Amino acid sequence: MAHTDAKVAGLLGPLSTRSAAERWLTRLAAALVSAGAYLLFIPWDTRNRATAAHPYDETTPVTGLGVVLLGVALVLLAAYIGHRDHVAWALLLVAVPPSILMFVSFSSHPEQDVSLWPLAWAFFTAIMAGAALVAALVGGGLRTRTEA
Repeated sequence: MAHTDAKVAGLLGPLSTRSAAERWLTRLAAALVSAGAYLLFIPWDTRNRATAAHPYDETTPVTGLGVVLLGVALVLLAAYIGHRDHVAWALLLVAVPPSILMFVSFSSHPEQDVSLWPLAWAFFTAIMAGAALVAALVGGGLRTRTEA
């Protein structure tokens, strides 16, 4: 039982007490998980553009469930990073990778909707960053005094 407790403490303990390699590998894994969650839950299907009747129909096949699942995944990841590391890392590791992928997705659309995507990108990036910040602060608040 003590061996299991030590493993859990290792997965939840502060990264500041870990080696530099472990800190950076954990951060890299978090960035990959956030990018992977975006790619998994927000599909990017460019095949629908050839048959689109109107420029405003040229969207990715995003579902409400996909958006909710992405939000849950990113909030949980941000809380985990906020619990183990500094809050600023949660913003960089959780909000930036999906924001970059969204920028690439939006900027690949034809020129007809170019007037709307920068505003949508900025809005959704702000939402992701705000949610990541709040979740990281909550995760950081769950640390015990001895961990901080």
